[in-house]
Amino acid sequence: MQIKLRPDGRGADELRPVTITRKYTNAAPGSVLVEFGNTVVLCTASIEERLPPWLRDSRQGWVTAEYSMLPGSTITRSRRERQGAGGRTKEIERLIGRSLRAVVDLKMLGERQITLDCDVLQADGGTRTAAITGGYVALQDACSSLVKEKKVNENPISSACAAISVGIVNYLPVLDLPYEEDVNAAVDMNIVMTSEGKFVEVQGTAEQETFDRQELGELLDLAEKGCRELFTLQTKALSEN
Repeated sequence: MQIKLRPDGRGADELRPVTITRKYTNAAPGSVLVEFGNTVVLCTASIEERLPPWLRDSRQGWVTAEYSMLPGSTITRSRRERQGAGGRTKEIERLIGRSLRAVVDLKMLGERQITLDCDVLQADGGTRTAAITGGYVALQDACSSLVKEKKVNENPISSACAAISVGIVNYLPVLDLPYEEDVNAAVDMNIVMTSEGKFVEVQGTAEQETFDRQELGELLDLAEKGCRELFTLQTKALSEN
């Protein structure tokens, strides 16, 4: 029997309840509401038949992302970034974009851009990993619409992409940290993987204490287990009408 040591009663290797709801809004070809416990993110994928100036005539497409936390998503109101995205926001946007481009054949996509808008409605840790996980499903729906409209010959996505947080809290390696654990973590990591078992990004920081090679391996094993469960949930969501 696994000992329940975490504040919410989960085992060390358990995800929070994850829900992926497709077609959440009507306008965008891809629209997903993703929930990781109390973290809720709306991910929409919009297609534009144009490219950034620096990619014109490149015979390839582009996938990019924008991210925001709505003012009421946290206990203390977050101010809107009216003067442009701040440093943390830009870093998360780049992470989401890099992660999703890793599973897209940009030449097959053609000379068009898909933008993932990831808006955090409620934040309780893991907003960037939820955005990547939900953003992938929205991206799949957008690419499927291109195939249906015969704008591309086949879906340019080669594999699934998901992300999860891991960390060491009270000397215990744990999976999928809510805010209460995240702020107290000695080690905090965000892992992005493809369904082929390859890593897209590993972001790890010793917040309070350093960690050794064995602990790193344990954290990567936890992340891989979590991502594989997320791939299953993504596949299930995409199989539903």
